[in-house]
Amino acid sequence: MADNYLEKRYDEVFGKKTVTKKVGHTLDELLLKNRSTRGYHKPYVVRREELEQMVSANTKIGSGCNRQVLRFKLVTKDSGAEKVLENIKMGAALPELHLPFPGTEPEAFIIVCSTVGDDKLALIDLGMSLQTMALKAAEMGLSTLVVGAFNKSKLQEAFSLPYEPLAVLCVGKGAEKFRLVPISADESHAYYRENGVHCVPKVRLTELLLP
Repeated sequence: MADNYLEKRYDEVFGKKTVTKKVGHTLDELLLKNRSTRGYHKPYVVRREELEQMVSANTKIGSGCNRQVLRFKLVTKDSGAEKVLENIKMGAALPELHLPFPGTEPEAFIIVCSTVGDDKLALIDLGMSLQTMALKAAEMGLSTLVVGAFNKSKLQEAFSLPYEPLAVLCVGKGAEKFRLVPISADESHAYYRENGVHCVPKVRLTELLLP
């Protein structure tokens, strides 16, 4: 009698068994890895192909009225990273630290533009796009930071962008430690540093739910 006779007979009578295997990270794991990062390991150089892989996620996500109005400028260490750095601001809630620290600056960026400006649907698309690309980066072992404080006109001019930039996504190999801190809705939401760890307050689930 064959060693797997009973298994074959089971499949014939009841149908083949379906075994669910975990592949890659769960969404919860990626969400925990996806932290706004302001310090990066310089030895790791982000390649254009990695940025393209992140942007490719936009071909699979939702879009308001399916307009798909976002466009993306990829910038690496060798294609103008310094032009982005001199036109963005990071760590506004911790001005005394002057983030990023020297030698930990990001050197890869995705500049997100819109063909229709910043109307309501474009901004909804922008949020979905940035979060999705950040999660894709986390899956790839990279870290990101969404930057909304930047000189739009100078950035547009520096890269001859045909459309207005709405946001900048910094990308790199993260060099920071993080801790999520549960808080009440009426406590301070400002992030802070404690013993070198970046602490991020998050409102508890019980206070997010309406009665």
